[in-house]
Amino acid sequence: MATVTVRVPTPLRGYTGGNAVLEAQGNDVGEIVRRLGKEHEGFGERVLDPAGEPRSFVNLFLGDENIRSLDGLKTPVRDGDVLSIVPAVAGGRP
Repeated sequence: MATVTVRVPTPLRGYTGGNAVLEAQGNDVGEIVRRLGKEHEGFGERVLDPAGEPRSFVNLFLGDENIRSLDGLKTPVRDGDVLSIVPAVAGGRP
């Protein structure tokens, strides 16, 4: 089981006690996110939809790679990896 650093965006910090960075253990990205969802009430359902997949407006990056271009939630993690949760940004002027 690997220990991963998770970067939490501002909109989710209300569910993590204000923490911008968390550590979690798991074998893959999905296990990391589900574990954090159990440890921090309200966090999991903001990141994953009812089917257990990443919400369409949430991007998960393992290092510099979006997990959607890897193996999704089954993407394996290693000790020291950094998982960044990045909400999609919309708006601005055309």
